[in-house]
Amino acid sequence: MFSEEQFSKLLDALKADLRFFIPQLREVSKDIIAEGFSKFPVFVATEHEVSIGELIFPKAEYARDFNIYATTMEELLEKKLILPGKKQEFISTYKDPRTFMCVLLLTSATASFIFVPYQLKHELKGNDE
Repeated sequence: MFSEEQFSKLLDALKADLRFFIPQLREVSKDIIAEGFSKFPVFVATEHEVSIGELIFPKAEYARDFNIYATTMEELLEKKLILPGKKQEFISTYKDPRTFMCVLLLTSATASFIFVPYQLKHELKGNDE
């Protein structure tokens, strides 16, 4: 587990990466919804490679700290990253995807869902899963 200071530094790095990609992330979210893939798009941010969703922004290619993947609530349920009994809780917690992006921050020590406003006016705060 991370100390509060380590987690804060991690969130600062994540915020910088998300800010860099905001227009593209918003567009990907809109496309996922408009094309009927899901009403619940999720972006996965991780420092390592994972087999979740589609890698849309490799960190090495963009000189960033995190790889960013696009996925959906349905895939996270299928891969049991959201337990079936937690589906309704996830849906009730999920924020308006026109205003917020849902980010699953995956590290070796934690997995946290974070709802980040596309305007990034608010500080990032994680909800440990």
